[in-house]
Amino acid sequence: MEERRKKKRLFRNKWMGKVVFTFLLLGYTTFVLLETFVIPHGQQAVTASTTASSASAAAQTSSTTVTATTPVVTDTSYSDGTKTITITTEQKDGTTYYVADIQLTSADHLKTAFANGTYGRNIKETTSAMASDNGAILAINGDYYGFRDGGYVVRNGTVYRDSARTDTSGEDLVIDTSGNFSIIEESSTALSSVTNAWQVFSFGPALVENGQVAVTASTEVDQSMSSNPRTAIGQIGTLHYICVVSDGRTSESTGLSLEQLAEIMKEKGCTTAYNLDGGGSSTMVFNGTVVNKPTTNGNKIEERSVSDCVYF
Repeated sequence: MEERRKKKRLFRNKWMGKVVFTFLLLGYTTFVLLETFVIPHGQQAVTASTTASSASAAAQTSSTTVTATTPVVTDTSYSDGTKTITITTEQKDGTTYYVADIQLTSADHLKTAFANGTYGRNIKETTSAMASDNGAILAINGDYYGFRDGGYVVRNGTVYRDSARTDTSGEDLVIDTSGNFSIIEESSTALSSVTNAWQVFSFGPALVENGQVAVTASTEVDQSMSSNPRTAIGQIGTLHYICVVSDGRTSESTGLSLEQLAEIMKEKGCTTAYNLDGGGSSTMVFNGTVVNKPTTNGNKIEERSVSDCVYF
């Protein structure tokens, strides 16, 4: 009888131990998931290679100073003497996409913003809200830096993260203080060796380099579908840029592959073009209005909150 009681106690203790372990494991897993994807964490800049104000000054010296005039604004255009922006809506292969042609007089007009004005993890805001917060005429979503622990982050001349991604080599877009685009391989390029960086994005891949398509039909971002909403930015010439945002995941608009997006950027005359965050993040805002139809799964048209944006 006593032996049976001992076996029952032993069984009960083992069972309780497994239950406690399971609850601890679930609690820890929940905490890690919340810490990684939900709980906001504001952080400080790693270092300032140049302050935003001095970078702006450097950018201004790269072009003739021009005084802004009274803006001329329509539903699809903006011009004030220092920047001219024109929006067109186009279609390709069953997909609707929106093209912003931007011409500036200074690279200082090409800026970036963080959600809620704060650098950190899980700090998110819609692109339209960031555009409003910063008085943007045109804004597109950025590279969603806050979703990753690694990848260079330079915004408006300030270095916020100088650690490279460990899971992939990665191609980064560098925009210098003169407004010129270049592509670097993150794994083989120390951020400290990049001079006059005004903006650095680490999403990718590069779509166009030296005027040629840099991706193939087999090139896709990890875990992405071949046809997706997409966001890209490219340079045509001196202070002349193109931003493209495509709809996707709906019956009206399929979405683009990276190769299709690259072909569009090349057709528009880009010498360098780069893929930013896509899918539900893809958003273009012009004069306070969301131009495209952002969606995560096609069931509802609404903006996704993201960590950063590019704006003019």
